[in-house]
Amino acid sequence: MIFQRALIREFATISVAVFLALLSIMLTVQLVRLLGRAAGGKMPSDAVLATLGFITLWALPLLLAVTLFIAIMLALVRSYRDSEMVIWLASGQSLTAWLRPVLAYALPIVGLIALLSLVVSPWAAEKGTEYAAQLDVRDDVSRLTPGVFGEVRKRQYVYFFESVSEEEGAVQNVFVSSVQQGREGVMVSRTGRLETAENGDRFVVLENGRRYEGLPGTANFRVTEFERYALRIQDKPRKTPELTSRSASTLELLAVNLSTFRGELLWRIGVPVAALVLALLAIPLSFVNPRAPRFVNMVFALLIFVIYWNLLVVAKARVAQDRLDFWIGVWAVHGVMIPILLFLFVQRANPFLLRLRRRAR
Repeated sequence: MIFQRALIREFATISVAVFLALLSIMLTVQLVRLLGRAAGGKMPSDAVLATLGFITLWALPLLLAVTLFIAIMLALVRSYRDSEMVIWLASGQSLTAWLRPVLAYALPIVGLIALLSLVVSPWAAEKGTEYAAQLDVRDDVSRLTPGVFGEVRKRQYVYFFESVSEEEGAVQNVFVSSVQQGREGVMVSRTGRLETAENGDRFVVLENGRRYEGLPGTANFRVTEFERYALRIQDKPRKTPELTSRSASTLELLAVNLSTFRGELLWRIGVPVAALVLALLAIPLSFVNPRAPRFVNMVFALLIFVIYWNLLVVAKARVAQDRLDFWIGVWAVHGVMIPILLFLFVQRANPFLLRLRRRAR
């Protein structure tokens, strides 16, 4: 019991470090991508953090599955490197005795992964889709970032606001380039404000500015000075987000007989099962040969991990395309990996096979 508690404590310590590292990498990559979209005017800057939160919740099952596999691998590799495994085997204990502490640590995490995969991730995908739909109907001005050029209405307008005060409804140093009736026009104004008409229409009202209008490449330009120029902000009609396999709840996946829904259901079931199989695979894969390079086993383990997850992705795609039966797809990938798991355990735990390997050398 003391040994098991110490090993579980080591698993937990390594898991925290690995999870934080993986989470930091994922957050950095997604944050750079979202900030790029916000800088290009494709999404409001105030929506970046909320969107990042939905993406993180959706990706948690995969992050935890990877964390579980790497943590167990690293802990057992350290046991081999520090000769603890040699003492363990020399004292008459078998490799299968490691199943109990590994399962004691892995099963609660696999249960959490199952909960996230079946409930939380679909909820996050659904709320993320609804939030994106709300952003899509926001007015044109709210999509723009102060100090950044932005395009709206399929490049019919290019806006630049040096600053925007949402509370006062004022804009400063405005530049607007537009195409109207085949003629390009540019308006500049030092000040402006947001106004709402009695019928609910919203306008950007520019004050004390100029408009330059003409055909590019010709001298036929017209300069107009104005005290007040109103640009109507068109709101997009609100649309109900379509139900997709990614945003559908698990109960909806079970109720709707669609190939895409069955493929998504296969993935949600496969993630926790794969996490458990990989946690057990980490026991024989952690074997360290003192004569081999230090991280050969880690490379081999990473290769098996990549193959496993890619097979799951392929099975999901085949079921979604109605090219593979759902029940065959559910068990096919795991049915390949479980015999590999049993073979590796037999190979590492059978002294007769070990003696044959030594003689062959």
